[in-house]
Amino acid sequence: MSEPLPKSQMLRVPTALIPAVRELSRLHREGYTTALLQSLQDVIAEIDSKNDINSLPTNTKHLEEKLDRLETQLKSDRQTLLQKLEKIETAIRTTRNSQNSRNRSNSYNPHHQPTVELEAFPAENLAKRLGLTAATLESEREKLTTAEFISYTRNRDPRSFGWEYRSDGFYHPIGQ
Repeated sequence: MSEPLPKSQMLRVPTALIPAVRELSRLHREGYTTALLQSLQDVIAEIDSKNDINSLPTNTKHLEEKLDRLETQLKSDRQTLLQKLEKIETAIRTTRNSQNSRNRSNSYNPHHQPTVELEAFPAENLAKRLGLTAATLESEREKLTTAEFISYTRNRDPRSFGWEYRSDGFYHPIGQ
């Protein structure tokens, strides 16, 4: 496993090398750091192996060809990577679409909601629905006006139904 790269540093670069450094920086950001480092090390080693400084002008053509080959290889690798990413993205989209269509057919659809009619409840059942005891429910009904009691039960009901006590001894739902 390779060591983590050191943090970037600001360096002064000869003006003639600025375009090349910018290109190297772009390739680094795109993830080609390892390939760049290896190729640059090869180029530097080749330059260092030549002791004759006068042979550099003839070597520059060779170096340019090598850099061109490296750039071509990197473009090819980038294209292959983009194609793989497109395939992965298509597979994800296909999977998501099939899951969404399955979920839509199995899920709750508020536009096609069946209507459920609530029936009258005795005090014990309504108290459970409202999270109260039957005694508390009766006490609240006796101390509040009919409108206040309906509002009180509407605020406690899970589906926001109000409840009204009638003479038959049951609590009847009042719509939402």
